[in-house]
Amino acid sequence: MTGPESEGLTMRRAVCPGSFDPITNGHLDIIARASKLYDVVHVAVMINQSKKGLFGIEERIELIRQVTADFGNVEVESFHGLLVDFCKQRDIPAIVKGLRAVSDFDYELQMAQMNNGLSGVETLFVPTNPTYSFLSSSLVKEVAAWGGDVAHLLPPVVHQALVERLGEK
Repeated sequence: MTGPESEGLTMRRAVCPGSFDPITNGHLDIIARASKLYDVVHVAVMINQSKKGLFGIEERIELIRQVTADFGNVEVESFHGLLVDFCKQRDIPAIVKGLRAVSDFDYELQMAQMNNGLSGVETLFVPTNPTYSFLSSSLVKEVAAWGGDVAHLLPPVVHQALVERLGEK
């Protein structure tokens, strides 16, 4: 074995959680930035049974794998349950979350404090690139459903999948 683990160093690991229905350029920006700071970035596609997504879980995972393949240190999988359990099972000490606006901070701070209290997992907040400060998957889907151009807000393969999916409806 070579690299940090063979030298007795621990791999720096973090998770970027979300529903990613679909993954946007804003999500991708946060994942890309995290991938420069950590040896391994886990993208956890969280499963919410009460929500019916536009894309199935496996479709989301495949799209995320495609658009993060060049990073070389991103692992993508789904998870149902508490994010801190996902972290414990994989020995991940940090959660990386993007913040778009001050309004995000109040909710995310509560979640960060709860997660830390439950498991000691730390949350790092990364300010979103101003280009994507308004961006959400829900907004992209809504604009696209009404025929608006969202190509500049999504990786090309994701935009193509969205156009195809909306064409089926």
